[in-house]
Amino acid sequence: MALNFYNTLTRKKEEFKPIKKGLVHMYNCGPTVYNYAHIGNFRAFVCSDILRKYLKYKGFKVMQVMNLTDVDDKIIRDCQKEGIGWKEFTERYTKAFFEDMDALNISKAEHYPKATEHINEMLDLIKNLLDKKIAYKADDGIYFSVAKFKEYGKLSGIKLDKMETGKRISTDEYDKESAHDFALWKFWTEKDGDVFWKTELGKGRPGWHIECSAMSMKYLGKQIDIHTGGIDLIFPHHENEIAQSEAYSGKKPFVKYWLHNDYILVDGKKMSKSLGNFFTLRDLLAKGYKPTAIRYVLLSSHYRQQLNFTLSGLDGAVNALRRYNDFYQKIKGLVGKGSQEEHPEVEVLIADAQQRFEDAMDDDLETSRALAAVFEFIHEVNKLEMNKDLDKNDAEKIVVFMDEIDSVLGLLIKEENVPADVLYLAKQREEARKKKDWEKSDSLREEIKEKGYIVEDGKEGFSLKKV
Repeated sequence: MALNFYNTLTRKKEEFKPIKKGLVHMYNCGPTVYNYAHIGNFRAFVCSDILRKYLKYKGFKVMQVMNLTDVDDKIIRDCQKEGIGWKEFTERYTKAFFEDMDALNISKAEHYPKATEHINEMLDLIKNLLDKKIAYKADDGIYFSVAKFKEYGKLSGIKLDKMETGKRISTDEYDKESAHDFALWKFWTEKDGDVFWKTELGKGRPGWHIECSAMSMKYLGKQIDIHTGGIDLIFPHHENEIAQSEAYSGKKPFVKYWLHNDYILVDGKKMSKSLGNFFTLRDLLAKGYKPTAIRYVLLSSHYRQQLNFTLSGLDGAVNALRRYNDFYQKIKGLVGKGSQEEHPEVEVLIADAQQRFEDAMDDDLETSRALAAVFEFIHEVNKLEMNKDLDKNDAEKIVVFMDEIDSVLGLLIKEENVPADVLYLAKQREEARKKKDWEKSDSLREEIKEKGYIVEDGKEGFSLKKV
């Protein structure tokens, strides 16, 4: 079966054929670094990670870019509330973002461009649109005229002839039901404080939408294979990206395949701080959950379906992961130690599981079906092992298979990879020891032990070993 994706642009599944054979250029909308990312954000990032990992599994070379929005309305608002500079403010949350990505076993992209480091690229794009009279200067900034781009709405389905055009929206977010001319460059006002750039276009800062077009084109070219993000970004953000990018490049298709993941609900309701159902990754780690369990939940349902996130579901993920990892460790322990009698049915089970896994993933990344194929394989091998001693070569073949599929799923807890929550506690304990707070140090040692690890102190620092 060929690899197929549901393309938001064409509203149908299509066989994936990259622009350049064997090479995939992929852009993922990254975080706005004004707070800790929540599990809704991380669903999008885990989805793009599964996509990247599976493309590599299929033999493609991947060039991935994920932007970091480090200037926008929310950042200016919140750093002023705290009374700190916007650079210090955004660096704090950028650091936290990468820590969380590592905890969730999300592979690193080739580039993580920051918006504030690509102002010149944005200016070049805006000047080009001004020269073409697709953009225009107003009293508070420079705007893109949606009426000048006749294909506006082709991604979201919004009809240009039914929209109220000519009105300007200066904020980074606006009414999801209608479209107006959007800001490419915002002239400085007092509320911006010290966040501005002095340029030939005027003193100010970029609008949100122009950032992604400029950075995507710099690192991936004027046409790319895949662009991902949550469905909340289809309009206006991705619609605006298409308009400004294709107007700039001469209407060459900006993106060949658009992939969008659906929302997360928490206990059946929209995630909201006021409802008390708002979770960051750190909130869940503080409750004692492992990052791998959170990753499991985020990839367990198809990316285009709403995901209802519950703590009971997370508990279920813990149990499923235990089966997955216990099986792997048990079989790995048989490598080199099993009987000398090979069982041909093992190869049949592997071939069948691998085929079902790939069929599911080839069908628009159907991760739920892929997981079902893996767990059925585990069940069948466990039944086989109850009746026969597995040959050491059979065990080795199973380990190789599990390693291959986990290069996509990213769920194995290897012994050398200490869980992020355990490592965090160990670092806290080390700080307590430096301050000679022995009571806290002993308490943290016991907490680490309860999580299955022993901390040992040495001249070069601490080490962690599984109980």
